[in-house]
Amino acid sequence: MTIPAAHAPILFFDSGLGGLTVLGPTRALLPTAPIVYAADYAGLPYGAKSDEELAARVPALLGRLVERYQPRLAVIACNTASTIALAHVRAALDLPIVGTVPAIKPAAEMTRTGVIGVLGTEATVRQPYVDDLSARFASDKVVLRHGSPGLVTAAEAKLRGAAVDPAVIERAVAGLRDQPHGDALDVIVLACTHFPLLLDELQAATGPNVALIDGAAGIARRIAHLAQGQPWPAATAPGVAVFTRSDERPPPPLAALAPYGIDRIETI
Repeated sequence: MTIPAAHAPILFFDSGLGGLTVLGPTRALLPTAPIVYAADYAGLPYGAKSDEELAARVPALLGRLVERYQPRLAVIACNTASTIALAHVRAALDLPIVGTVPAIKPAAEMTRTGVIGVLGTEATVRQPYVDDLSARFASDKVVLRHGSPGLVTAAEAKLRGAAVDPAVIERAVAGLRDQPHGDALDVIVLACTHFPLLLDELQAATGPNVALIDGAAGIARRIAHLAQGQPWPAATAPGVAVFTRSDERPPPPLAALAPYGIDRIETI
Protein backbone atom coordinates (compact mmCIF):
# COMPACT_ATOMS: atom_id res chain seq x y z
CA MET A 1 0.00 0.00 0.00
CA THR A 2 1.26 3.48 -0.90
CA ILE A 3 2.06 5.64 2.14
CA PRO A 4 0.03 8.86 1.92
CA ALA A 5 1.66 12.27 1.99
CA ALA A 6 1.58 14.12 5.32
CA HIS A 7 -0.84 16.68 3.90
CA ALA A 8 -3.38 14.06 2.71
CA PRO A 9 -6.59 14.70 4.67
CA ILE A 10 -9.08 12.50 6.44
CA LEU A 11 -12.46 12.95 4.76
CA PHE A 12 -15.53 12.94 7.00
CA PHE A 13 -18.89 12.63 5.25
CA ASP A 14 -22.40 13.13 6.60
CA SER A 15 -25.76 14.39 5.43
CA GLY A 16 -25.30 17.40 7.72
CA LEU A 17 -23.43 18.42 10.85
CA GLY A 18 -23.87 15.22 12.86
CA GLY A 19 -20.50 13.88 11.76
CA LEU A 20 -18.86 16.60 13.84
CA THR A 21 -19.51 14.30 16.81
CA VAL A 22 -17.12 11.82 15.19
CA LEU A 23 -14.65 14.47 14.06
CA GLY A 24 -14.30 15.75 17.65
CA PRO A 25 -12.86 12.57 19.22
CA THR A 26 -10.78 11.92 16.10
CA ARG A 27 -9.16 15.35 16.47
CA ALA A 28 -8.32 14.42 20.06
CA LEU A 29 -6.41 11.32 18.88
CA LEU A 30 -4.89 12.84 15.73
CA PRO A 31 -4.56 16.55 16.54
CA THR A 32 -2.48 17.54 13.49
CA ALA A 33 -4.48 15.59 10.92
CA PRO A 34 -5.68 17.63 7.93
CA ILE A 35 -9.48 17.44 7.80
CA VAL A 36 -12.10 17.76 5.09
CA TYR A 37 -15.63 17.68 6.50
CA ALA A 38 -18.31 17.20 3.85
CA ALA A 39 -22.03 17.71 4.46
CA ASP A 40 -24.63 16.85 1.83
CA TYR A 41 -27.03 19.69 2.56
CA ALA A 42 -28.64 19.23 -0.86
CA GLY A 43 -29.69 15.74 0.25
CA LEU A 44 -30.56 16.37 3.91
CA PRO A 45 -32.42 14.67 5.57
CA TYR A 46 -31.19 11.21 4.58
CA GLY A 47 -33.63 9.50 6.94
CA ALA A 48 -36.54 10.41 4.69
CA LYS A 49 -34.94 9.08 1.49
CA SER A 50 -35.35 5.61 0.00
CA ASP A 51 -32.64 3.00 0.33
CA GLU A 52 -32.26 2.92 -3.45
CA GLU A 53 -31.74 6.66 -3.69
CA LEU A 54 -29.06 6.68 -0.99
CA ALA A 55 -27.32 3.60 -2.39
CA ALA A 56 -26.80 5.58 -5.61
CA ARG A 57 -26.28 9.08 -4.20
CA VAL A 58 -23.70 8.42 -1.49
CA PRO A 59 -21.08 6.55 -3.59
CA ALA A 60 -21.42 9.08 -6.42
CA LEU A 61 -20.95 12.07 -4.14
CA LEU A 62 -18.09 10.46 -2.23
CA GLY A 63 -16.43 9.67 -5.55
CA ARG A 64 -16.47 13.38 -6.43
CA LEU A 65 -15.08 14.32 -3.03
CA VAL A 66 -12.30 11.75 -3.17
CA GLU A 67 -11.28 12.91 -6.64
CA ARG A 68 -11.22 16.54 -5.50
CA TYR A 69 -9.51 16.23 -2.10
CA GLN A 70 -7.43 13.03 -2.44
CA PRO A 71 -7.96 11.84 1.17
CA ARG A 72 -5.93 9.08 2.85
CA LEU A 73 -9.16 7.55 4.13
CA ALA A 74 -12.85 8.40 4.23
CA VAL A 75 -15.24 8.20 7.15
CA ILE A 76 -18.98 7.85 6.55
CA ALA A 77 -19.92 9.62 9.76
CA CYS A 78 -23.61 8.92 9.25
CA ASN A 79 -25.49 5.86 10.47
CA THR A 80 -28.12 6.03 7.73
CA ALA A 81 -25.59 6.29 4.91
CA SER A 82 -23.43 3.56 6.46
CA THR A 83 -26.21 1.03 6.99
CA ILE A 84 -27.46 1.52 3.42
CA ALA A 85 -24.48 2.47 1.25
CA LEU A 86 -21.26 1.34 2.96
CA ALA A 87 -20.79 -1.77 0.81
CA HIS A 88 -21.50 0.23 -2.37
CA VAL A 89 -18.93 2.87 -1.38
CA ARG A 90 -16.26 0.26 -0.60
CA ALA A 91 -16.87 -1.39 -3.96
CA ALA A 92 -16.59 1.94 -5.80
CA LEU A 93 -13.58 3.57 -4.11
CA ASP A 94 -10.01 2.38 -3.74
CA LEU A 95 -9.16 3.69 -0.27
CA PRO A 96 -9.97 2.69 3.32
CA ILE A 97 -13.57 3.47 4.27
CA VAL A 98 -14.71 3.63 7.89
CA GLY A 99 -18.44 3.27 8.54
CA THR A 100 -20.68 4.13 11.45
CA VAL A 101 -22.98 1.54 13.01
CA PRO A 102 -25.35 1.65 16.00
CA ALA A 103 -23.62 0.81 19.30
CA ILE A 104 -25.94 -2.12 20.07
CA LYS A 105 -23.17 -4.42 21.30
CA PRO A 106 -21.95 -2.13 24.12
CA ALA A 107 -25.56 -1.28 24.98
CA ALA A 108 -26.36 -4.97 25.42
CA GLU A 109 -23.33 -5.35 27.67
CA MET A 110 -24.30 -2.32 29.74
CA THR A 111 -28.02 -2.87 30.35
CA ARG A 112 -29.17 -4.10 33.75
CA THR A 113 -32.86 -4.44 32.91
CA GLY A 114 -32.41 -6.18 29.55
CA VAL A 115 -34.29 -3.45 27.69
CA ILE A 116 -32.36 -1.15 25.34
CA GLY A 117 -33.53 1.47 22.89
CA VAL A 118 -32.22 2.39 19.45
CA LEU A 119 -32.97 6.00 18.60
CA GLY A 120 -32.09 6.90 15.02
CA THR A 121 -33.52 8.17 11.77
CA GLU A 122 -36.48 6.39 10.23
CA ALA A 123 -34.20 4.89 7.58
CA THR A 124 -31.64 3.56 10.06
CA VAL A 125 -34.03 1.87 12.48
CA ARG A 126 -35.76 -0.11 9.70
CA GLN A 127 -32.53 -1.55 8.30
CA PRO A 128 -31.82 -5.31 8.27
CA TYR A 129 -28.36 -4.33 9.54
CA VAL A 130 -29.97 -3.34 12.84
CA ASP A 131 -31.80 -6.69 12.89
CA ASP A 132 -28.46 -8.43 12.43
CA LEU A 133 -26.70 -6.46 15.18
CA SER A 134 -29.59 -7.15 17.54
CA ALA A 135 -29.54 -10.87 16.74
CA ARG A 136 -25.76 -11.14 17.15
CA PHE A 137 -25.25 -9.05 20.27
CA ALA A 138 -28.64 -8.61 21.97
CA SER A 139 -30.57 -11.80 21.24
CA ASP A 140 -31.49 -12.16 24.92
CA LYS A 141 -32.50 -8.51 25.25
CA VAL A 142 -35.54 -6.47 24.31
CA VAL A 143 -34.48 -4.00 21.62
CA LEU A 144 -36.88 -1.12 21.05
CA ARG A 145 -36.51 1.17 18.04
CA HIS A 146 -37.78 4.61 17.16
CA GLY A 147 -37.08 6.89 14.21
CA SER A 148 -37.03 10.61 14.98
CA PRO A 149 -36.51 12.99 12.05
CA GLY A 150 -37.24 15.89 14.38
CA LEU A 151 -34.01 15.36 16.30
CA VAL A 152 -31.92 15.84 13.16
CA THR A 153 -33.58 19.19 12.50
CA ALA A 154 -33.20 20.19 16.15
CA ALA A 155 -29.49 19.31 16.19
CA GLU A 156 -28.81 21.31 13.04
CA ALA A 157 -30.69 24.28 14.48
CA LYS A 158 -28.84 24.06 17.82
CA LEU A 159 -25.46 24.38 16.11
CA ARG A 160 -26.76 27.53 14.44
CA GLY A 161 -27.58 28.99 17.84
CA ALA A 162 -31.33 28.31 17.89
CA ALA A 163 -33.19 27.10 20.97
CA VAL A 164 -34.16 23.43 21.07
CA ASP A 165 -37.90 22.77 21.32
CA PRO A 166 -38.42 20.56 24.40
CA ALA A 167 -41.46 18.97 22.74
CA VAL A 168 -39.24 17.50 20.01
CA ILE A 169 -37.03 15.88 22.64
CA GLU A 170 -40.01 14.58 24.62
CA ARG A 171 -41.62 13.05 21.53
CA ALA A 172 -38.43 11.22 20.64
CA VAL A 173 -38.04 9.73 24.11
CA ALA A 174 -41.75 8.87 24.28
CA GLY A 175 -41.39 7.01 20.99
CA LEU A 176 -39.31 4.46 22.90
CA ARG A 177 -40.88 4.61 26.33
CA ASP A 178 -44.45 4.23 25.08
CA GLN A 179 -43.66 0.84 23.51
CA PRO A 180 -44.18 -2.42 25.44
CA HIS A 181 -41.35 -2.81 28.02
CA GLY A 182 -40.40 0.82 27.47
CA ASP A 183 -40.82 1.60 31.15
CA ALA A 184 -37.83 -0.71 31.88
CA LEU A 185 -35.54 0.99 29.36
CA ASP A 186 -32.13 1.79 30.88
CA VAL A 187 -29.80 2.26 27.87
CA ILE A 188 -30.47 4.21 24.67
CA VAL A 189 -28.23 3.93 21.62
CA LEU A 190 -27.96 7.26 19.81
CA ALA A 191 -27.93 5.70 16.35
CA CYS A 192 -27.55 8.95 14.44
CA THR A 193 -24.42 11.07 14.64
CA HIS A 194 -26.60 14.18 14.95
CA PHE A 195 -28.12 13.04 18.23
CA PRO A 196 -25.09 13.45 20.56
CA LEU A 197 -25.31 17.16 19.72
CA LEU A 198 -28.50 17.03 21.82
CA LEU A 199 -27.02 14.93 24.62
CA ASP A 200 -27.85 17.39 27.41
CA GLU A 201 -31.43 17.78 26.27
CA LEU A 202 -31.96 14.05 25.81
CA GLN A 203 -30.41 13.21 29.17
CA ALA A 204 -32.66 15.73 30.90
CA ALA A 205 -35.69 14.09 29.27
CA THR A 206 -34.69 10.50 30.06
CA GLY A 207 -33.44 11.13 33.57
CA PRO A 208 -30.19 10.01 35.21
CA ASN A 209 -31.11 6.31 35.32
CA VAL A 210 -30.94 5.93 31.53
CA ALA A 211 -27.50 5.75 29.89
CA LEU A 212 -27.10 7.35 26.47
CA ILE A 213 -24.31 5.89 24.33
CA ASP A 214 -22.96 6.31 20.81
CA GLY A 215 -20.09 4.87 18.83
CA ALA A 216 -18.02 8.00 18.13
CA ALA A 217 -15.08 7.15 20.41
CA GLY A 218 -14.78 3.67 18.89
CA ILE A 219 -14.88 5.08 15.37
CA ALA A 220 -12.12 7.55 16.26
CA ARG A 221 -9.98 4.70 17.57
CA ARG A 222 -10.57 2.76 14.35
CA ILE A 223 -9.49 5.76 12.27
CA ALA A 224 -6.33 6.17 14.37
CA HIS A 225 -5.55 2.46 14.01
CA LEU A 226 -5.89 2.54 10.21
CA ALA A 227 -3.65 5.61 10.04
CA GLN A 228 -1.04 4.23 12.43
CA GLY A 229 2.51 4.86 11.24
CA GLN A 230 1.46 7.33 8.55
CA PRO A 231 3.11 10.77 8.30
CA TRP A 232 1.28 13.84 9.60
CA PRO A 233 1.99 17.56 9.53
CA ALA A 234 4.12 18.82 12.41
CA ALA A 235 1.47 21.36 13.39
CA THR A 236 -2.32 21.26 13.37
CA ALA A 237 -3.58 21.72 9.86
CA PRO A 238 -6.63 23.96 9.28
CA GLY A 239 -9.74 22.08 8.25
CA VAL A 240 -12.22 22.79 5.48
CA ALA A 241 -15.96 22.15 5.51
CA VAL A 242 -17.61 21.40 2.18
CA PHE A 243 -21.37 21.67 1.65
CA THR A 244 -23.42 20.60 -1.34
CA ARG A 245 -25.45 23.59 -2.51
CA SER A 246 -28.97 23.93 -1.14
CA ASP A 247 -31.30 26.89 -1.67
CA GLU A 248 -33.20 25.97 1.49
CA ARG A 249 -30.22 25.44 3.76
CA PRO A 250 -27.13 27.65 3.55
CA PRO A 251 -23.93 26.56 5.32
CA PRO A 252 -23.78 27.36 9.02
CA PRO A 253 -21.70 30.26 10.34
CA LEU A 254 -18.01 29.48 10.50
CA ALA A 255 -18.06 30.17 14.25
CA ALA A 256 -20.15 26.99 14.72
CA LEU A 257 -17.44 24.92 13.03
CA ALA A 258 -14.34 26.61 14.43
CA PRO A 259 -14.31 24.51 17.65
CA TYR A 260 -13.75 21.46 15.43
CA GLY A 261 -10.65 22.96 13.79
CA ILE A 262 -12.42 24.15 10.64
CA ASP A 263 -11.46 27.58 9.33
CA ARG A 264 -12.86 27.56 5.79
CA ILE A 265 -16.16 26.74 4.09
CA GLU A 266 -16.63 25.68 0.47
CA THR A 267 -19.70 24.71 -1.55
CA ILE A 268 -19.91 22.25 -4.40
